[in-house]
Amino acid sequence: MAVLAAIRDPGNAGTVLRTADAAGAGAVVFAGDAVDPYNGKCVRASAGSLFHVDVVRAADPVAVVDALRAAGLSIFATTGYGDSDLDDLTDYGRLVGPTAWLFGSEAHGLPEELTAAADARVRVPLYGRAESLNLAAAAAVCLYASARAQR
Repeated sequence: MAVLAAIRDPGNAGTVLRTADAAGAGAVVFAGDAVDPYNGKCVRASAGSLFHVDVVRAADPVAVVDALRAAGLSIFATTGYGDSDLDDLTDYGRLVGPTAWLFGSEAHGLPEELTAAADARVRVPLYGRAESLNLAAAAAVCLYASARAQR
């Protein structure tokens, strides 16, 4: 599952929605002050995936985290400064159960209350000299890591 917390860029949001669908996610939650999933650019970027995966709108991202945890999902907050490495989560089997990935805006990241509410704050390892990945690329890496672990 993907939770898009206050993501305002419709192209990124639609691309994450499409990627979540391709990776087999059950739902994408647009939480907080997130872009409208039916925004024209978001719909085009989703390339039809808007109709293949459940799309949920939620006003309070922290309440979403609480509900997902109560449903038995492990909650992972993505951040370039995470104390957990995606490779380590994979190697230690932490992605084999149901997972929810929290993604924040590319410009501002996730709010502190969401990173604090997660089970782990996760960074995608960068092996080259790039400073970071864009939101959609990082989401693809994380969602596919869960999909592979759960296969």
